[in-house]
Amino acid sequence: MAQLDLSENMTRSEKRAASGLAAIFGLRMLGMFLILPVFALYAEHLPGGDNHTLVGLTLGMYGLTQAVLMIPFGMASDRIGRKKVIIFGLLVFALGSFVAAAASDIYWTIFGRALQGAGAVSAAVTALLADLTREEHRTKAMALIGSSIGLTFAVSLVAGPALNTLIGVPGIFALTGVLALAAIWVVRAWVPDPADSHFHADAEANPARLADVLKNRQLLRLDFGIFALHAAQMAMFVVVPVALKNAGLPAVHHWWVYLPVLLGSFVLMVPAIIYGEKRGRMKLVFIGGVATMLLAQLGLALGIGQVWSIVGALFFYFVAFNLLEASLPSLISKMAPVSAKGTAMGVYNTAQALGLFFGGAFGGWLAQHHGFAAVFVFCVVLMALWLGAALSMVPPPAIRTRMFRVGAMPADQADLLRSQLAGVAGVVEAVVLAEEGVAMLKVSLQGWDEARARSLLEPA
Repeated sequence: MAQLDLSENMTRSEKRAASGLAAIFGLRMLGMFLILPVFALYAEHLPGGDNHTLVGLTLGMYGLTQAVLMIPFGMASDRIGRKKVIIFGLLVFALGSFVAAAASDIYWTIFGRALQGAGAVSAAVTALLADLTREEHRTKAMALIGSSIGLTFAVSLVAGPALNTLIGVPGIFALTGVLALAAIWVVRAWVPDPADSHFHADAEANPARLADVLKNRQLLRLDFGIFALHAAQMAMFVVVPVALKNAGLPAVHHWWVYLPVLLGSFVLMVPAIIYGEKRGRMKLVFIGGVATMLLAQLGLALGIGQVWSIVGALFFYFVAFNLLEASLPSLISKMAPVSAKGTAMGVYNTAQALGLFFGGAFGGWLAQHHGFAAVFVFCVVLMALWLGAALSMVPPPAIRTRMFRVGAMPADQADLLRSQLAGVAGVVEAVVLAEEGVAMLKVSLQGWDEARARSLLEPA
């Protein structure tokens, strides 16, 4: 059996890979998020942009092509190389950004957004991260990427209105293309080349496990949740910037709203997650988040014409959004079969992208034909359905996933090791993937016998 690396710290190469790939996500997503608080206002002066349906379609179109191509890009990276696929995707993304920047009407902007989404490199980037990090440090590396996306979203809502004043929305689209090209430089010059690329069950979708994941009702509840969360997000940004302007707040000052509500929401969100994780009360915290989101959408529906009503509702919206956005991936990890975690995350990410498309398109249609309040009534219905699903959810187990490289081995030896690991105190589920040479364990947060497990993984 291969020697188990007991190093508690990430190597310099692993830190470089994680920081570089987090930067790629951040550079790519920064341009996507920057337009959210300003595009609906810009579209009013674009031919065809007075139609809210087309504005919503523009915002959401990115999600449709992303959903269609995300998993295929990841699978292609297994065959032709991670970096080749990532660089190709970033070039497509950059091309879409420049098309949107040069668009003379809303239809060319929609086409540019579709191209942006077609640069669907998320799964390939995650697979490359798995190639470049040891199993026991992969969760840390993934968390760094997740944090970069969350930080990018927060910065974008504040920076978007300021950049709009300086360079306009076409300039923001062009900046997005430049950032994508900068991300290519990061891929080539900063991110290490993997010594070995192979399939990783914890990070990549496996078509053979797709049916199992889609039959899992607990996972489907969470998939619907991320769909609803991002459908509401995109529908909101069809309306909120225009509503703030109509209520008397000039576009250049919209950051006055976004900055304090975002900062305040983080102050409340972090203690709630810590409480839920440490006390094993994540279901209660999660349901509270969904209920808060429902109330925020109801507040927007009733007070969309008043600045302070919008500000108050947005505060509770961002508290709930940040809490749920941070909790959902962790819940997927806890609920998914340990050997199908990558597949479960692939379905989850696809549901998120479809939510972006549906929310933008349907929210825009509602705003055009039934008014702004109807958009938030739609969001209230989505949240009510999600709350019903969350109430019947099985409480997530108080566990975490641990992974160890054990080296490739015959199937019978892997089965024996799995049986031995399954008998270790505190191990809830054990899988040994013979060909990958990886042991994957779900273990209790307290009381698991790590010393015994390590003795089995690296016998004297």
